[in-house]
Amino acid sequence: MRGATNGSSTSLWMDTATVPVFPPLAGSQEAEVCVIGAGIAGLTTAYLLALQDKDVVVIDALGVGAGETGRTTAHFFPPDEWYHGIERRFGRVQAKLVAGSYARALQMVESIVRREGIACEFEHLDGYLVAQHDDDQPALERECDAAVRAGVPAELVSGVPGLGYDTGPAVRYPGQAQLHPLKYLDGLARAIIRRGGRIHGASHARRIRGDHRRQVVTLDHAEVRAQHVVVATHTPFNDRVVMHTKQAGYRSYVVGLRVPHRALPHLLLWDLGDPYHYVRLASGIDGDEVLLVGGADHKTGQDEHPGHHYDELERWARERFPLARELAWRWSGEVMEPNDGLAFLGRNPMDDDNVYLITGDSGNGMTHCTIGAMLVTDLVMERPNPWSALYDPARKPVHGLGEFASAQANVAARYGEWLSGGEVESVQAIAPGEGAVLREGLRRVAVYRDPEGALHALSARCTHLGCAVHWNGAEQSWDCPCHASRFDTEGNVLHGPAPTPLAKIVLAPGDAPPPRDRRSRARRGV
Repeated sequence: MRGATNGSSTSLWMDTATVPVFPPLAGSQEAEVCVIGAGIAGLTTAYLLALQDKDVVVIDALGVGAGETGRTTAHFFPPDEWYHGIERRFGRVQAKLVAGSYARALQMVESIVRREGIACEFEHLDGYLVAQHDDDQPALERECDAAVRAGVPAELVSGVPGLGYDTGPAVRYPGQAQLHPLKYLDGLARAIIRRGGRIHGASHARRIRGDHRRQVVTLDHAEVRAQHVVVATHTPFNDRVVMHTKQAGYRSYVVGLRVPHRALPHLLLWDLGDPYHYVRLASGIDGDEVLLVGGADHKTGQDEHPGHHYDELERWARERFPLARELAWRWSGEVMEPNDGLAFLGRNPMDDDNVYLITGDSGNGMTHCTIGAMLVTDLVMERPNPWSALYDPARKPVHGLGEFASAQANVAARYGEWLSGGEVESVQAIAPGEGAVLREGLRRVAVYRDPEGALHALSARCTHLGCAVHWNGAEQSWDCPCHASRFDTEGNVLHGPAPTPLAKIVLAPGDAPPPRDRRSRARRGV
């Protein structure tokens, strides 16, 4: 069955796979481990713990793959900061640890695919980092040298073979991989159930409380009592401030263009541009393949008309791949970018030792979520893990102080919006299918006009820390520019850390449209 989703766009994966839909949690349940989140982080953790004979229950506010896993481009590649960036910030020893964890994550996914017989289009292939400009050549050389020092078999090559255009020099990373993320999650979910695990969709965790012996996860009409809790919700909802000063949310965009089967080589491609781009091929429908081109990232809630990024990506793709046919898919997803470039995986610094986080994907969601699942499993099983200090959520932002300061200044500036006027003077300026924020006295109101003309008014105050939300026309959502919370047009939470929906607002009489005269409509034959 097709599950829920957290945006109005539809990814290639949603159109070419189905995932099991599980019932909501009812009443009170007991478990050794409660995993919150049914994406790749949560389901991989639940699967690995089930292999250890742990009694595991998974809950998700929407359902399997309904969050960011269904919106990724699902490839395994070097760190988003690249190895020279990791080495510069953390040193050679830590860079080597990062490389080792990335290799182990890929091996883990491949072993799961083989053990469980998951038909998810898993494929090994080479990846290439290319320059966007001629003066990027020294950066490629630095990256290749750093990757080799980290133990990666990278090499500098004169170009990327088989693309039909001259990419110029590139760093080649052999042995990378890609897969179909929702087919992979489908296999993981079924394997968890076979091993006695429980999964519940439409089950929104609201609160975690307890001590080192037992935690209680509270939902709207249910609760789970567990010895351990894993928060795998992309960004943690249980921490109000600390973790959200260490990372920022970005929207990333993807277009999918049909191309003839085997007309392009199967490889991964990334560039050093700003905005940057990433490329892969995937199986499509009716025998074609799909050229996926992504990038054009910007901070969540900080672009007034985000839909133009699709046009820019399509134009970039067609300039380089003239054989591309019609545009068949376009979607966006959320990326949590840690200030120092490494994910936050391990014990939550704000709770007892039995609450764990998997967050800070940094554009490497497939890899970091798998690393996080392995690391958290070791912590639950009280086994040593070589990466626990490297990815520790409690680490200080000493390696990203500039980014930390810049991010906090950006957030502070957003609170100034409460002193400004609205984006429109009245609801009459809002077209059907669009939204805007208007000022009504001392409050800012987020108003959406649906395609039938009805108005849906909400408080513009994000329920996390009170920042004013902005309209995202590309996903038909209200997005917070401070800490990346997202809400649908009825105010329901699509993405944390916001714990509760936006408050509904009754518009002042002067703002609401006059009631329609049904009799006059009948006379006109409408």
